[in-house]
Amino acid sequence: MDTLPDHLRHGLDLVFVGLNPSPRSIAVGHYFGNPRNRFWAAFNLAKLAPAEVSAEGDGTLLEHGIGFTDLVKRPTPGVSHLRAADYREGAPVLREKLERYRPRVACFHGVTVYRHYLRHAEGAVEDPSPGPQERLVGETRLFVTPNPSPANARFSLEDLAGWYRELRAFVQGAKGG
Repeated sequence: MDTLPDHLRHGLDLVFVGLNPSPRSIAVGHYFGNPRNRFWAAFNLAKLAPAEVSAEGDGTLLEHGIGFTDLVKRPTPGVSHLRAADYREGAPVLREKLERYRPRVACFHGVTVYRHYLRHAEGAVEDPSPGPQERLVGETRLFVTPNPSPANARFSLEDLAGWYRELRAFVQGAKGG
């Protein structure tokens, strides 16, 4: 099956966790490859990296302590195309990745992603809100931002950038500075 490779290694400050790759991202071979997705614009507005980055530079962020993975690795055109089995299979695998690589912070893109993770990896039924979470995975602290998908019009680009700025401060706090 074609999917995006994880951008993970030990010692990362931050790992972004998406729901699953889109066919467009698979076609271009990069996370958030759909030009209508607002992730890269919000990421750059929040100054999460020392220089602006586009989808084509996603792999270079490992040098800056930032990685990427997904809850479900099976690409679909939207959330409605995912099955319960996808979450049951993906959530424990994600937990294993977080336990293995031990990033300081894992950021879930959307409460839907985090809710499915909780249910299928932690056995918890919760109604999370965006922001810092009390739960840890090993030593990894958790944060939830709104999903930057163009389908999530409830949040403007500036709203998303604000959440990423809060994430940046949270990561700095996790680093002890």
